Amino acid sequence: MNRTLVVGDIHGGFKALQQVLERAAVTPGDELIFLGDYVDGWSESSEIIQFLIELSEKQECIFIKGNHDTWCEDWLTSGKSPDVWLFNGGKSTVESYKKYLPEDLDLHLEFFQRMKNYHIDDQNRLFIHAGYASMHGPEREEYSSNYRWDRTLWETAVAMDKKLQRNSALYPKRLLLYKEIFIGHTPTLDIGITIPANKANIWNMDTGAAYTGALSIMDIDTKEFWQSDPLPSLYPEENGRN
Repeated sequence: MNRTLVVGDIHGGFKALQQVLERAAVTPGDELIFLGDYVDGWSESSEIIQFLIELSEKQECIFIKGNHDTWCEDWLTSGKSPDVWLFNGGKSTVESYKKYLPEDLDLHLEFFQRMKNYHIDDQNRLFIHAGYASMHGPEREEYSSNYRWDRTLWETAVAMDKKLQRNSALYPKRLLLYKEIFIGHTPTLDIGITIPANKANIWNMDTGAAYTGALSIMDIDTKEFWQSDPLPSLYPEENGRN
């Protein structure tokens, strides 16, 4: 049976991506939804983008844009690399692109430009990198940067009283809009969790691959998941974003 699998933040860890696709026994019949932040961290950002371009020609893939992807897209567009980006993992991305020809860079830029802000499937499940601030959902979001930066959605779910029922007047209105919400952006390591974390109806798939954690992939229907080895063990000579 064909599955829909969701993948957390990769951050330049190509070896981890290869591991999870293998461990999940991904076939061309599976649909893959990537939650963004493909680049910045470990040394293989450009290799990941090239691989994903080729993968999308073989099977159904949805690519959500993360904040790091926006930084990289801006750099590919303008050639300018702001310090805040370089300091937050951009340096390794610039390094990984050193051997690329201009026409290859154009193909990668087009890939970044085609990425989606968010995706809603036919079962009213939302896939977004970070979150949204609007009470009416991402469709009515005032600031598109919130798709890639907003942490309040996750923080709300984490802080909620677990006994709160969906029909309660106190239940956060933003969470009622969707059956389930799949996000990345904020590492689950921040709350001491190393696997995909479920709070209210949100699944956080960022299991800290940029830092000391692993990369995770999950079957969105069964919630079965697979993880790579911790990234520092795959790149022992590197620091990632640590």
